[in-house]
Amino acid sequence: MKEIIAILRPKQVGATKQALVAAGFPALTAQSVRGRGKQAGLVTEVECQLRAQQCPAHGPHRMPYVPKRLLTVMVPDDAVDAVVRTIMAMNRTGCVGDGRIFICPLDDAVRIRTTEAGDTALR
Repeated sequence: MKEIIAILRPKQVGATKQALVAAGFPALTAQSVRGRGKQAGLVTEVECQLRAQQCPAHGPHRMPYVPKRLLTVMVPDDAVDAVVRTIMAMNRTGCVGDGRIFICPLDDAVRIRTTEAGDTALR
């Protein structure tokens, strides 16, 4: 089992969710997060007008953190490639800020209602 963590642009989450459902992966967790990558918080990542005095310590084109969305999907090992391809297809623009995908090992999962464990708990 694997945990797939994707950090994405907020405006892409709806389309990503729909694509994952269409691909057979409807279960996910989404969180609003703030962060920055190597781009150091480019203001162009945010769809709003900011006055220079709103982020003076970071220069006219920088802000300390950029709003992002963190999606988490737990899948059996054989589904990792399909989920990663789906997320990439919906989020890859070739521009700075497309996001990151992390794939982590998942030791076990237990469905509380039925006590199913392992891959069965994920399906």
